[in-house]
This record gives sequence, C-alpha cells and structure tokens, in this order.
Amino acid sequence: MPLFWKPYKSDVTQFIDSLKSRDPQLEERQRQGRALLWDKDLNRDDQKGFREAKVDQKPYVYSTKA
Repeated sequence: MPLFWKPYKSDVTQFIDSLKSRDPQLEERQRQGRALLWDKDLNRDDQKGFREAKVDQKPYVYSTKA
C-alpha cells in the first residue's frame, strides 16, 4: 500500500455522510416514515380471503366479447 493511500468514497457516499452529519435525526425519521407504509403486520385470514376471491385474468384483457 502506498504511504498516502485512503479508502475510496464515492460522491454518493460522501453526500449521504454529509446529510447524516448535518441532521443526526435523519435515519430515525426515515425509519418512522417506512413504518407508516411498509412495516405492517398482515392478517393471515384476510390474505387467504384475497387469494380465494381472485379471478383469473382473460388471455386478452382488451377483448369486448363476453
């Protein structure tokens, strides 16, 4: 290794590190935002009902014939 060797950091990584250093609460707010939409417990009975109620799609969806 050369004497003045530094590990490489991409521009994106440097940008994210600067955001985190300017706003220490950023990651916690991101986790809270994710929890609002994605981290949900699923009701297994509802999921089973959704699967059973599913109707197969016709081969050609734009067909006007019955």
